[in-house]
Amino acid sequence: MKKIIAIYPGTFDPVTNGHLDIIERASELFTEVIVSIAVNRNKKPMFENEERLDMLKNVTRHLGNVKVDSFEGLLVRYAERMKANVMIRGLRAVSDFEYEFQMSLTNKKLNPGINTIFMMPNEKYTYLNSSLVRELASYNANVDEFIPPYVLKKLKEKFGY
Repeated sequence: MKKIIAIYPGTFDPVTNGHLDIIERASELFTEVIVSIAVNRNKKPMFENEERLDMLKNVTRHLGNVKVDSFEGLLVRYAERMKANVMIRGLRAVSDFEYEFQMSLTNKKLNPGINTIFMMPNEKYTYLNSSLVRELASYNANVDEFIPPYVLKKLKEKFGY
């Protein structure tokens, strides 16, 4: 059987149950899944890279074929270095598709050997994103059902409650 290595990139600031849903299902489809934090110097995330790595490692430790990493630069070049065959992109709504489709075609031009797979989270997470979780948490709203317990603990520490 051919080894299929998939990369699931994102900022994961913080990782949500929607992200985790995609990671868990991807781990059933691919030989190896590399969940990788895309470091973008133009963005100022709430959690530092090391904190996001820690949260991702904690919430995926039950998945033996999932590794956690981070990268800077072009995703397709990172995928080449990691010997990945597939890039996973999450789609929550039709509005996500246009941008993701454009990126997929661009990546395919840069490296025709790497395919993009679009995965949708469970329908109960389709409205959910990290920005929404951060905003709700900043007001001490109950976000228990949106994020794994370890991430909830880290959010509470970050906001001091």
